[in-house]
Amino acid sequence: MNVEKIQEGHVFLIDKPLDWTSFDVVNKIRWNIRKSYDLKKIKVGHAGTLDPKATGLLLVCTGKLTKKIDEFQAQEKTYTGTIKLGVTTPTYDLESEEDQTFPTDHLTEEIIYEATEQFIGEIEQFPPMHSAIKVDGKRLYELAREGQEIERKARKITIHDFKITKIDLPFVDFEVNCSKGTYIRSLAYDFGKAVNSGGYLTALRRTKIGDFDVINAENLALEKSYFETENKLEL
Repeated sequence: MNVEKIQEGHVFLIDKPLDWTSFDVVNKIRWNIRKSYDLKKIKVGHAGTLDPKATGLLLVCTGKLTKKIDEFQAQEKTYTGTIKLGVTTPTYDLESEEDQTFPTDHLTEEIIYEATEQFIGEIEQFPPMHSAIKVDGKRLYELAREGQEIERKARKITIHDFKITKIDLPFVDFEVNCSKGTYIRSLAYDFGKAVNSGGYLTALRRTKIGDFDVINAENLALEKSYFETENKLEL
C-alpha cells in the first residue's frame, strides 16, 4: 500500500492481543507507519475501545477515515466470552482480585438459560466504576483507584441477542450481539445478580463490528516488543 492511500484513509482490522490497551495498538501502528513511510505526522485512531483483558476485533483508521470513527463505533457488535459465577471482582473482570463470594448450589441449566431473556431488547445498564467515563473532569477508573465509589447514571443500550453456548459451572460461555455503548463487564455482573449469585468476566473476545469480522483481521504479535524490531505491517 502506498503512502497516499494511508494518508487518504485506510481501515486496519486488528486482532487485539491480550493485555494490550486499544491505545497501545493505535500508538504502535502510528509509530510503524511513520517509520515505514518516513512521515512526521499521520492521523490514526480506533473505533471502539477494547479493555486490556479483552481480545479481538479493533478497527484502526488512518488519515481522512478517522472522521468516520463515530460511524464505525455506532455499528452493532458481537462478542463471545466467559462468566464465572459465584464470585465478583471490583472491576467486573480479571483486572482485579475476587472480593466477594455467593452461593451457586441452586443454579441449574434452566435458571441460567432463562436469565438471558431479561436482558434482550432495550435495557438500562450502569457502567462499571472502573471505566473511562468522565465525571466532573475525572475518569471513573481514576476515582475508583482513589477508593471512591460514586453514583453512575444508567444508560440505555440494546441487546439484540444473548446466547449461552456452554455451561461448565462455575463457568458459563456466551455470545452477545449488542448496540454501541454496551459494557459486557456490566452485563456479566448483572447476569450474576439475575441468577441470584455473583458473576464476573473471565474472558472476552469481540468478533464483529457491523460487517467487519475478526477472521479478516491482522494478527499482531503477542509481545509489544514486536514493534521495537525492524518488522513492518504488511500495508
